[in-house]
Amino acid sequence: MSRFKILAKLDIAERRRTQDGRIKLTLGEKELDLRVSVIPTNHGQSIVMRILDKDNIRVSLVQLGFSERDYKRFTHLIARPNGIILVTGPTGSGKTTSLYAALNELNTPTRKIITAEDPVEYYLPGINQVEIKHQIGLDFAAVIRSMLRQAPNVILVGEMRDLETASMGIQASLTGHLVFSTLHTNDAPSAITRLVDMGVPGYLVASSVIGIMAQRLVRVVCPKCKRPYAPSEAELREAHITPELAAKATFFKGKGCVNCNKTGYRGRRAIFELMYMSPKVREMTFKGESTSNIRRVARSEGMHVLFEDGIVKAMKGITTIEEVMRVARLEED
Repeated sequence: MSRFKILAKLDIAERRRTQDGRIKLTLGEKELDLRVSVIPTNHGQSIVMRILDKDNIRVSLVQLGFSERDYKRFTHLIARPNGIILVTGPTGSGKTTSLYAALNELNTPTRKIITAEDPVEYYLPGINQVEIKHQIGLDFAAVIRSMLRQAPNVILVGEMRDLETASMGIQASLTGHLVFSTLHTNDAPSAITRLVDMGVPGYLVASSVIGIMAQRLVRVVCPKCKRPYAPSEAELREAHITPELAAKATFFKGKGCVNCNKTGYRGRRAIFELMYMSPKVREMTFKGESTSNIRRVARSEGMHVLFEDGIVKAMKGITTIEEVMRVARLEED
């Protein structure tokens, strides 16, 4: 434990408080970052290390795995001069990767991009990245306030955690900046309710947010040992796949080999739910309508929910029905 703490530049004598640090490693030609978290438990300390592979972040929007329709919608959104684009999902669902892919797309010498992150996970050339340091009062709201004096075109706020950060992000979007940020919600429509719950007035949410994307990660079927298979009737029924659709689909499953460590899966791919703030959705946000009503309208306007996007990927043989069911369920609308 002490060895890990020394490597992560943490205090080895401190055993009562939580601590966070990072270890930088070079393995051959590969550079890795380990995010280290230490918490005290009743049987000593618990340590968790998260591997951040810099190569994983160098992805383009095309590589993220959007459907053709969602890709066109998302590129159209990030081309807008101002507004807020939110990416939602639990910890470890690939939100940072998606945001960095969007920033890479926008990163040109004529465009000034500033980010406020806690902590800076990956370093992007040509982008001004600011690390949040709460102990000296350098929090999200303080950074955003100073950012606006730096004349940026694009701002990334690591996370909208409280009313002050959300308000500053909204003010930035209303004064002509494109703002990217993340929220911890289960799906895209509930991000609107979450902002209102924080204390942001509905009319400000309606006028500033231009798009919300929810995402999850599903494991990809191993390319070395994948075999075609026919799902059972019960599986198809649970996945809402009709026999006609099943006849056109190509289902694959990994048999298990050395390449995938006998799991049948190798690598991960994101599934998406992209909600466009249409005039109807804006009006409902302004009136403070419920999440389920907003979801219903968004779906009637063509939004695919996480589950549907996952099932489409399963029918193409990218992942399996079982894997989609593990991370997403269909809301009973």
